[in-house]
Amino acid sequence: MTATRLLDQDRPGLIFTVDGVEVPARQGDTLLTAMLTAGLGHVRTSEFGDGGRAGFCWMGACQDCWVQVAGQGIRRACTTLVQPGLEVIRR
Repeated sequence: MTATRLLDQDRPGLIFTVDGVEVPARQGDTLLTAMLTAGLGHVRTSEFGDGGRAGFCWMGACQDCWVQVAGQGIRRACTTLVQPGLEVIRR
């Protein structure tokens, strides 16, 4: 799944990492938005063996987009804002 950014293309850019790979984002993006617009396809792998997951509710009510953030523990990608240098590990 790849998302396309239609608005807010003029916000300042920044870089964070996912599984050690640099990923571009825009200031104010959530991790979920940044990861999907970067073409990563999913934010985590399902523990039930049914493949990649890319978020379900997009408002912080489910656990479908949980990722590991270095120094912060497990976070919801849909409600966590990207910061420069943030290190994300997909679960």
